[in-house]
Amino acid sequence: MSENTAVAVDTEELRSLVADALELPVEEVTDEAHFVDDLQVDSLMALEIVVNLEKKYGIKVAESDFKQVSNLLQVRALVDSKLK
Repeated sequence: MSENTAVAVDTEELRSLVADALELPVEEVTDEAHFVDDLQVDSLMALEIVVNLEKKYGIKVAESDFKQVSNLLQVRALVDSKLK
């Protein structure tokens, strides 16, 4: 990613945000941990993550967009795409 790109999303900041929303220790939210299979994320928890992302980054995340993501790296890619 070039230095000129709009705001780059800090992965650790994002990990912390997701962990807070899920009320989990940060170390459990690994890059590849599957939200449903590994972290038992339900629809209410997913909504909490979306609300936190929207507040923090000033973006709008459609439910259909968020249904496509299943781990932290995919959330980061989604947020990055919304910020561009």
